[in-house]
Order: sequence, then structure tokens, then C-alpha cells
Amino acid sequence: MFILSTAKIIVFGGIVARLFSLQISENKKYLTLSDKNRLREWRLPPVRGDFLDFFGKTIAGNTEVYQLHIIPEEVNNFKALMVRLKEILDLTEKEYSKILRKKKSQKPWETLIISENLSWEQFSKLNLYLHELDGAKPVLSISRSYPYKENYTHVLGYVARASVSDLNENEAIKNNHVPGLRVGKIGLEKTFERDLIGVNGVQRYEVNAYGKRINQIDHIDGVKGKNIKLTIDTEVQKLTNDLLKDKSGSIVVMDIFTGEIVAMHSSPSFDPNLFFHGISNKDWKEIRENPLKPLLNKTVSGLYSPGSTIKPLVALSALENDVISPDLTIECTGKTELYGQTYHCWKEKGHGYMKLRNAIKQSCDTYFYEVARRLGVDRLNLTAIKYGLGKRTMEGIFL
Repeated sequence: MFILSTAKIIVFGGIVARLFSLQISENKKYLTLSDKNRLREWRLPPVRGDFLDFFGKTIAGNTEVYQLHIIPEEVNNFKALMVRLKEILDLTEKEYSKILRKKKSQKPWETLIISENLSWEQFSKLNLYLHELDGAKPVLSISRSYPYKENYTHVLGYVARASVSDLNENEAIKNNHVPGLRVGKIGLEKTFERDLIGVNGVQRYEVNAYGKRINQIDHIDGVKGKNIKLTIDTEVQKLTNDLLKDKSGSIVVMDIFTGEIVAMHSSPSFDPNLFFHGISNKDWKEIRENPLKPLLNKTVSGLYSPGSTIKPLVALSALENDVISPDLTIECTGKTELYGQTYHCWKEKGHGYMKLRNAIKQSCDTYFYEVARRLGVDRLNLTAIKYGLGKRTMEGIFL
């Protein structure tokens, strides 16, 4: 009897000790675990910074768009809701199937974006039938906007949905990622991604045992990305676009005193707004198959014969290597023989006797053929390297 009573006391003492540990000693630990179970955090998309031209005009910014969001775990009958939405929004079978696939790839508490760019008519219609659409939320969101369309495409680039490689390559994208996040794909949008992306906002909700949101506990505003000001003048930029309309080529306008780029345009171009919500197959095919290659940034990625722009470099190299003096006189007869081949000057009858200064002024081909022959390709190459030839143009800027 004594042994049994002692055993009871020991067991009871153990229970009391455990209760003391749970309720007193480890109280904070288990309260924290409890909070984690009943509180859930939603990250909000960061607001991207703007691009401004020299005079402060917005050349890439954010605009309001109408969207339809659903949080699947808060919908009682997802299939019935989707059938009704298909009728109201007149969704095609392809669009309908795409939404269902997207739902499977996300967690049930993550926002499922049914439509990213509703028309005002669609948005109004949804609000009219909202009492029938349990769990559907028409919302006002933001979208990237390029007000000058094709004028700035090859300078700014464009944004599109973040890929797995974007997440792996850029820590800022990884840290601020939410489903549907758009990031820079080419051009300055990609180069300055870390500065532009901004910081997520956060919403914290109390959820029930089924994970359904009951009450908003907290809201933390995000931080908008930095605005970036360029040296480009929009009016000059638009003029370069007009001058190259329906042509293949590029124009660069530079301030000769500062080296700042005033305008830079590659033609043909395309509207970068097409890429934000996902470009259609028709538009993509039209751009990709255009024989004038609008996807090529001809200013920095094209390969072209330098023409007469190489002549000052030939002169500089020859002077630097003491091959000629500024007073060297060469006769231009309109053609010259080099290595068994005849090369012609642009002036058929020739310029006559020319010195260096006048040869540059008249852009005499014969004069520079002869100077280049005396100089030799090796010495010319060394000078060319000093001036940046043979290197990628603006590497790290236009990716």
C-alpha cells in the first residue's frame, strides 16, 4: 500500500513538473509556436521605381490596372466559381485551362491572379455579379507602363514575369519575389534591377484551423524602388524614331562637351508594353520574323564597317608612331594600287595634292589608304585597342 501511494505521488509530481515547464518555464516558446500557427504573412508586390528623361518626364513608370484575384483556400466551391467567371469574362478554353494549371502550381493561400488587365466593362460586370462570386476579389493593381512605346525600347528594355534563372541570378529578385512578379529582362530595366525593384509590403492575418483568413492583424507598407534619371531628351529621342521610320539602322546623339547621350534609337523597334501581361503568339511572331530585326539593338550589338569614321584613328596612330607629320603631302588621283588591287577614292577625278588637315576635311580615301599602308596593321591595331575598338560597347549596361 505504501509503495503504491509513493508511486502515485511520484507520477503526480512528474505531471505537475511538466505542467510547470509548459506553462511557466517554456511559456514564451509555445506562445510563439501558437502564434505561428494562427498568424500568416502575405508579401505584397514591390512598387518599381521610374525612369525619367533629362527634363524629368516619366519614360517608364507604373499605371493602375483592374485585376481579378482569388485565394483558393477561401473559396467554398472553386470549380463552380470558375465556371461562372468563365461565363462573365468570356474566357476561352485555353485561358480557362491556363488558370487551372496556375492554381495547381501555387500554394492554396497564395493569391491566384485570374486576369491581370481587365477592361473597365469587365471590371464593372464583375462588381455587378460579385454577390454570386464567393471568394472573387476585383482589385486595383499596378502595371509597368511605357508611355512613349517604341521610342525607348532598346534603351530601357522591358519587364516580364520573373523566371527561375532570374531568381537564381539576382538576390534582390529572390528576396522580394511574389507570384507574378515582373522584372527587367533586357536594357536598363535589367541593368538597374537592384535599384528599381523596391521592397515588399507585408500583410499579416489571423487564420483559423483551416488556414482561412479571419482578421487583418498588421499592414507594413513596402518601399518603392529608386527613380533613375537619364541624360536623354525625349523630344530628340522621338525625332530619331521619326527619322528612321520604316528603315533599319540606328541614331546616336551625344553632347560633345560632356559625352552624355542625348538620344539613342535603334530601328525598327516595338512596343515594350506588349510584354508585361504576356505577349500574344501573333505579336511575337510578327516581331521575331521581321527581316529588319527589331529585336537587335543595332546601336550596341550590330557589326558594321566603320567607313570614314576610322580615318581620324589612322591619322592619330600614324602621328603617334612618327610614321607621318601633319605636313606630309600625298597626291590623290582618284585611285591607288595596293597589293595588286585598285582602290578608288570617293572623288572620281581625285583631290590632287593633300596634306593631313585637308585630307581629313575632304575625307580623301586615297590619302588614308597610303597612310595606313605605311603604318601597318599591327601598329594601327594597338592604337585602335586604346580607343576601345574590339571591345563590347557599353558592356554591363545594355544586356
